[in-house]
Amino acid sequence: MWGGRFAGGPAAIMQRINASIGFDRRLYAQDIRGSEAHCRMLVRQKIIGAEDGRAILDGLARIRDEIERGDFPFREELEDIHMNVEARLAELIGDAAGRLHTARSRNDQVATDFRLWVRDAIDGMEAALAALQAVLIDRAEEHAATVMPGFTHLQAAQPVTFGHHLLAYVEMIGRDRGRLVDARRRLNECPLGAAALAGTSFAIDRFATAADLAFDRPTANSLDSVSDRDFALEFLSAAAISAVHLSRLAEELVVWTSAQFRFVRLSDGFTTGSSIMPQKRNPDAAELVRAKTGRVIGDLTSLLVAMKGLPLAYSKDMQEDKEPVFEATDTMELAIAAMTGMVRDMSVETETMARAAGAGFTTATDIADWCVRALDMPFRQAHHVAGRLVRLAEDRGCGLDHLSLADMRTVEPRLTEDARAVLAVASSVASRTSFGGTAPERVRAAVAAARDRWLAETAR
Repeated sequence: MWGGRFAGGPAAIMQRINASIGFDRRLYAQDIRGSEAHCRMLVRQKIIGAEDGRAILDGLARIRDEIERGDFPFREELEDIHMNVEARLAELIGDAAGRLHTARSRNDQVATDFRLWVRDAIDGMEAALAALQAVLIDRAEEHAATVMPGFTHLQAAQPVTFGHHLLAYVEMIGRDRGRLVDARRRLNECPLGAAALAGTSFAIDRFATAADLAFDRPTANSLDSVSDRDFALEFLSAAAISAVHLSRLAEELVVWTSAQFRFVRLSDGFTTGSSIMPQKRNPDAAELVRAKTGRVIGDLTSLLVAMKGLPLAYSKDMQEDKEPVFEATDTMELAIAAMTGMVRDMSVETETMARAAGAGFTTATDIADWCVRALDMPFRQAHHVAGRLVRLAEDRGCGLDHLSLADMRTVEPRLTEDARAVLAVASSVASRTSFGGTAPERVRAAVAAARDRWLAETAR
């Protein structure tokens, strides 16, 4: 392809380090699609003849079929997917194949292919996250009134409902989807026609090519078009944040399935056993989701480091952009699917959750709030009263709701039976009726709102 300038061929090690066909063959559909759009534009602009254009399009269609059948002879010496396709096109249609590369470079070609691929990956990941949201929303509705302990610092804090807890992840995943949608909108500009770095002297129509490939517009600057990969970085960033959310939920599943918690039970389909301990039921799918987050974060870091010191315009370093994106996409596809299956199939141990919800004096804030409302006590003073009641219950070895009124009045004489009533877990949960709160009525309303907010648009 560039033999006119060189008298000899590359060294064997140079050929190995330079070749990307081992991984960029995944761009074949996008590469052929971009070439078809470029060919149609060249014919319309009378840059190449209609007969050559038809031959090129027919040849590209045959190559697509060969690749999809598994009959295409990928060759490492041709370096990449672009030259593999072009060489095969020449074998099929002869000299007309050489006209396809008029008014373009591999630089704008790969930038276009990669944007098309990332765009498709975003669409797939966003749809998978929507499916996970749907499962979480269904389980949240099922458990809108299931009481469990809420934690801060992994210490029992206040009772909440399990449905409320699951809806927290619905919100996180919704933002993950939003970041992907935003990234897609920004990347949806077409670099084709920027050529190597300076544009082209041919009378091309970049707006037509962009429209043909469903881009919103052509990129505005030819240097930027071929030299930046911020669209890939933004995609990886969104994927890494989403992976962190998956990892947090995976960690909770690991904790909740332990004998010490027994809040949920994962199905046989997402657990494994032990080769030596017959009683074991290991949450391996959750643990692997948690671990794979590191791969996605590493993929983002890898591309950030590759790009950080590059002058304009294209440098061969940028060949290293695809593998981290491919790996992160594959990893996220697997992790999202595993998490969706785990949440869908898990059994919830409601009685165990309910017992745990009252442990650790989780209704102490309720007695403080009662003092503020009923006694017009400043909250800081009420907090102090509640703290002394907790210490008293600890000394007596009982829960707050098992203290007698006489005992409670040794701390604050104005306490009444109404104060004791707020210490029940069910009362505490039901009282949290503020917007976004954990009261079952609020959770049910939030479920309906989440379906409308996150899933109705997806269905449309």
